[in-house]
Amino acid sequence: MRSWLALVVIAALVAALPLAGNNYALRLATTVCMYSVMAQSWNFIGGFAGYPSFATAAFFGLGAYASAILQNHGVPMVPAWAGAGLAALLFAAFLGGAILHLRGHYFAIASLIVVEMLREIVNTLPDFTGGGKGVNLPLLKLSVTGQAQFFFYAMLALAVLTVATTIVIHRSKLGFGLRCIQQNESAADIIGINTYAYKTAGFSLSAVFVGVAGAIYASWVNYIDPPDVFDVLISVKPMVMVLLGGLGTIFGPSIGAVILLLLEEAVWRNFLTIHVAALGAIIVVLVLFLPNGLLALIRERSPTKAMAK
Repeated sequence: MRSWLALVVIAALVAALPLAGNNYALRLATTVCMYSVMAQSWNFIGGFAGYPSFATAAFFGLGAYASAILQNHGVPMVPAWAGAGLAALLFAAFLGGAILHLRGHYFAIASLIVVEMLREIVNTLPDFTGGGKGVNLPLLKLSVTGQAQFFFYAMLALAVLTVATTIVIHRSKLGFGLRCIQQNESAADIIGINTYAYKTAGFSLSAVFVGVAGAIYASWVNYIDPPDVFDVLISVKPMVMVLLGGLGTIFGPSIGAVILLLLEEAVWRNFLTIHVAALGAIIVVLVLFLPNGLLALIRERSPTKAMAK
């Protein structure tokens, strides 16, 4: 109950941002919501099940291109977003059958290859996807501020839905099964858990919301190309966010999303020429000193924990 209450309060506070913020603040808030969706989605397979997936960029890019193609063929924007999520879900379910029998770094490498495979497929189909030149999306007939608010609320609604799904999964049989797989997959098999079905469900959940986020992003920026939406950083950042916030937690990935965006903004402003190296060094230090995430550190230092000791 406390998780639901916290979600409602946080969502209400964030939803009020357009009343006080400018377009720059809305852009940052929209990006945070998008990062939150990606981190929460990765948490289903990486945090709960312990499978280090690099396929986030594949699902994001697939959703972006599926929505762009649908919209350019006359499908309205919101149904195109839904279609993109469905495409990512089905692709993940199919892909899971091919790579979820792998474990550890073998699975990680296989999932990373999928990103490059989709990027090459898009590049080799210029008549259908625009190829390396990219593809434009229909423009909304709204003012600049109106567009900023529209995409902010769209991404916020998706982020809230993703966190709500995390709350449900965390307390469900599926969540229990995924945590068993993380602890000991062989033992989970022995006690009767259908590990293949559970992993496929977790992998599919890690795709569907990211696919919709990619679709919203494509409409937001009005133009996409393969290097943008199939960028390997889209796969790496969710891992970092979950590690910063807390693996397998409910709100940890979203907290990690806020931390990472603040770090990115601070590094861009102060270390413009070496921002990638500076950001990487900061992330390494944080992960080393916060191996279980920020929420775990807060719990360890909480008064109740101290009294228990």
